[in-house]
Amino acid sequence: MGKIKKSRNRSKFNYNKNKKMLKKKIRRKEKPHIDCPQIRKAWDEHKTVKQNLQDMGLSLGTKGMLPIKNKKEMESKPAETNVLKPYVIEAMEVEASLRGESRTTCSTDMTEYVQYMVKEHNEDYKAMARDEKNYYQDTPKQIKRKVEFYKRCHPKEYAAFIASLQSQKSI
Repeated sequence: MGKIKKSRNRSKFNYNKNKKMLKKKIRRKEKPHIDCPQIRKAWDEHKTVKQNLQDMGLSLGTKGMLPIKNKKEMESKPAETNVLKPYVIEAMEVEASLRGESRTTCSTDMTEYVQYMVKEHNEDYKAMARDEKNYYQDTPKQIKRKVEFYKRCHPKEYAAFIASLQSQKSI
């Protein structure tokens, strides 16, 4: 009893197909991932990109949005837009108006370094520059910038640290 021909042939690599182009083609046909939650919520799968954006009152690009005016015709006529989903623009404006928190932080090594220097020398940056813990041989101005950066990044932590230093001195 023999095997069927299909099972005997192992799958071989087809050198005539461009796999890179096939992958690109598949990725182009996939639905795009929309990062903006307001647009994603209002998106209609059955409409084109242009139709969806027009319904939301948005534009795909600047091309063709603002007409080039003739010098003779200086009257400003507001462009009439048919916005079916104005809540999308309102939600995006509200989100844009909210101020996000700053994400700049200091590394733990830098916080330890700054706390040690301030603990030992207070505000004397020249003494900090001569300190043996100043491994990178920072100049007084560089150390001052690091202390200021630490104050900006962690104002509450710095205030608590200074308060603890003052309480230790009073004891």
